Amino acid sequence: MKRDFISIADWTTEELLQILDLTKNMKEHPGKYSQALRGKSIAMIFEKQSLRTHVTFDVGIHQLGAHSVSLSQANISLGKRESVYDVAKNLERWVDTLVIRTYAHQTCLDFAKHMACPVINALDDHEHPCQAMGDFFTIREKFGGFKGKKLAWVGDGNNVCHSLMLMAAKVGMDFVAATPRGYEPNQLIFDVASKVARQSEGRIDIVQNPKEAVHDADVVYTDVWASMGQEAEKEQRAQSFKDFQVNKELMRLAKHEAVFMHCLPAHRGEEVTDEVVDSSQSVVFDEAENRLHSQKAILYTLLKGE
Repeated sequence: MKRDFISIADWTTEELLQILDLTKNMKEHPGKYSQALRGKSIAMIFEKQSLRTHVTFDVGIHQLGAHSVSLSQANISLGKRESVYDVAKNLERWVDTLVIRTYAHQTCLDFAKHMACPVINALDDHEHPCQAMGDFFTIREKFGGFKGKKLAWVGDGNNVCHSLMLMAAKVGMDFVAATPRGYEPNQLIFDVASKVARQSEGRIDIVQNPKEAVHDADVVYTDVWASMGQEAEKEQRAQSFKDFQVNKELMRLAKHEAVFMHCLPAHRGEEVTDEVVDSSQSVVFDEAENRLHSQKAILYTLLKGE
């Protein structure tokens, strides 16, 4: 039976930890997997712009011995020139996996429903599970584990926040999100994460005060205030988030050995200052590198687990 990688919630704690273990093995022994997916073809659809996701998937696919086909919205005009159903039914005849970066979460779900091969959510407006896997691998590299650690999210309760919250709940890590009123994470995802956290002995909280969230945190994480597709809200969001900047003063409230994380791209001087993103506490480029290794592990798991 085929598996998709659409949401962190779809995978068990044990399965996610196995992917993190495989990520470590692939990072340390890349040559061991150089022909692991030989003969496989992976299509990539990018409705949204991408640097890290596009490059890391493309390079990772080739490092596993497979072949990639990259499709932009200009190439296929998804939903206009052809329906999702028709694109899905065509692609499944040609490729072994689909990686899709899109706006609507329903588009990911529809591709997964209609395609006989695995579908990977490379970002939609609901979640960014591949980012979460790379991030939690980075956290484990820095701290050795998750239990007793606290991740403080500062900013918009967006797709990255959702996946990090779910992942924290799965591995028993405390997660506190500080968002302005009206920008809280999706209630359904919060409820799912809270239920999972009760079983994993983690803690999930939502607050409105960044200082409260960051106090004694091991990880301080932020993202842009206006994501792709929200450009019209930029000025309004800048006003709403003006007290949610991660700067040196806010970082001082975290633990001395705390790390700063950001999925990138960063709008320097807005959600984070240069002195934080370029500091010795920043691991933003480690995260970016680890996306390569974690996504290779996801591809391998889906294709070798069939």
